[in-house]
Amino acid sequence: MKRNLLSEIQDRMSGFSKSQKIISEYILNNYDKAAYMTASKLGAAVKVSESTVVRFAIELGYDGYPDFQHSLQEIVRAKLNSFQRMEITNNLIGNGDVLSKVLISDIDKIKRTIEDIDHTAFEAAVNSLVDAKHIYVVGLGSSSVLAQSLNHSLNMIFDDVKYIMATSITEIYEQLISISKGDVMVAISFPRYSKKMITAVTFAKRSGADVIALTDSAQSPIASAADQLLCARSDMASFADSLVAPLSVINALVVAVSRKKQDELTVRLHQLEKIWDEFNVYDTNQG
Repeated sequence: MKRNLLSEIQDRMSGFSKSQKIISEYILNNYDKAAYMTASKLGAAVKVSESTVVRFAIELGYDGYPDFQHSLQEIVRAKLNSFQRMEITNNLIGNGDVLSKVLISDIDKIKRTIEDIDHTAFEAAVNSLVDAKHIYVVGLGSSSVLAQSLNHSLNMIFDDVKYIMATSITEIYEQLISISKGDVMVAISFPRYSKKMITAVTFAKRSGADVIALTDSAQSPIASAADQLLCARSDMASFADSLVAPLSVINALVVAVSRKKQDELTVRLHQLEKIWDEFNVYDTNQG
């Protein structure tokens, strides 16, 4: 069940110690700042010790401060507008070598995705795609880039893949009208979460389709409806999220599916190569 951390802090306020109340009040009023403070910096901001901040996180049921901080960051990422997100990221990156800092940050996102992703869910997602009658790929906003990439690759492998393009709820329903049991929806959603995506996933689930959700955490609004949940790190990179780790998961899905469909895919690729050669699609000159 999704935790409402801020409400939980508010509800438990009366039972906290004096120091815990000071921490609580600061977080409730400044959660956007607190989410990106170390335990030491948060303690300094409210004039309590670092160990007091850590104990506060544990008191709330978290494994430690990093776990607590991650929950705060999930709230921030879902609530902040583009201007606020950019301001926080600029403060985190600071001055200096922006290129190196962003690339190192992306490397860290991939490493953490490897550590956290559910391998059993990944294998189940691969098998679901291989066995699907029809595949629907949905990604709105910044996630549409990921959805388009996956759609392109899956269309190289399967005959019946549909990319859902929509500017309204009505258009989504119109394009999903035939989705049913035996079909698979790949829903891709990262903060800020689109309400239309939540609607699409709910409709697909209600229609009996299998739902593969590629998102940032189990707290994502599409996670609860997923048959297979694939979580990839996508912390803020200026006004938009970094999509490096989600794209890597998509690449892994495509590779795994293509290996299971290798015989059929080999035939298709030979056919495509003949067409590409006939119509001179690619530049084959070597300089």
